[in-house]
Amino acid sequence: MISSILLAVPASVPATPAWNPTVALIISLSSLVVVLLSTRIEKPLVGPKFPILPISIPTFVAAMAFGHIIGVGIVLGLTNIGRL
Repeated sequence: MISSILLAVPASVPATPAWNPTVALIISLSSLVVVLLSTRIEKPLVGPKFPILPISIPTFVAAMAFGHIIGVGIVLGLTNIGRL
């Protein structure tokens, strides 16, 4: 038996954009910005060191995850206002 609350959900969910190069660019740029800003945190070198960047591997993974969250928020916001 399906609850009536679950039947009402699809009507209130905002539109999500199709994957395209613009969406990829937005998420990539937001991830890059967050990785560059991650060098400014208090202890970016805790844990195993990343061989290329001046941050540790856990900091890099956390920054990329946070960058994806920020990028998805930007994409959904732009979609909601009709710009994407």
